[in-house]
Amino acid sequence: MIVLGLTGSIGMGKSTTAQMFASRGIPVWDADSTVHRIYGKNGSAVHAIEMVVPGSTNETGVNRAALKDAISADPAVLKKIEEIIHPLVAQDRQTFLEAKRKIGIPLVVLDVPLLFETGQEKLCDYVAVVSVDAKTQRKRVLDRGTMTVAQFETILAKQVPDAEKRARADFIIDTSTITSARETVTAILDKLIGPNHA
Repeated sequence: MIVLGLTGSIGMGKSTTAQMFASRGIPVWDADSTVHRIYGKNGSAVHAIEMVVPGSTNETGVNRAALKDAISADPAVLKKIEEIIHPLVAQDRQTFLEAKRKIGIPLVVLDVPLLFETGQEKLCDYVAVVSVDAKTQRKRVLDRGTMTVAQFETILAKQVPDAEKRARADFIIDTSTITSARETVTAILDKLIGPNHA
C-alpha cells in the first residue's frame, strides 16, 4: 500500500485538495478531524485533559476557549496537552493504516497540516504539497474572517516555509485554480496507481 502525505501551509487549499482525492475513492486520514473527534463529546482525550486543566471540559467535550486561556496563562500546559493528544492521534492513524492495508487498498492519503514539522513525512512513501502564491494565500486566509493579520503571521512563523516544503515534496499541487489542482491530483493518481483508478 502506498502512503501519500498531503500537506501545505494555512490557506493553500489543502482541505479542498484532500476532498479531490476522497472523491476519487482514495481513503483520506485527516489529522485535524481526528483531533476534533478526540476533543469532542466522549472523545478519548477529554478526561485526561480535564485532569491536567480542571474546568476545561464540559458535556460537549473540550472547551477550546478555556483550554486556550489556560495555555496563555501557563505555556507549560501546552506540552502536557501535547503529551496526551499526540499518542492518541498516532494510534488513530495507525489503526487507519492497518485497516486499509488489511483490505488491500492500493493508496491512502495522510492529510497532515504539520507533516514536516512533526516528522510524519517519514511515514509516507511520497509527499504532495499544496501551494499557491503568498498574496493569494494571505487573501484566502483573511477573507475567511476568522483571524487577524497578527494571528495569521503567528501561524505562518510556526510552519515550515512554503519554499522549503516545495523543495522537499515529491509532488507540488498548484491550487491557484480548482482545474489545475484537479489535473495534478489525476496525474499523481495515474503515476502512483495507474490510470484505471476510480
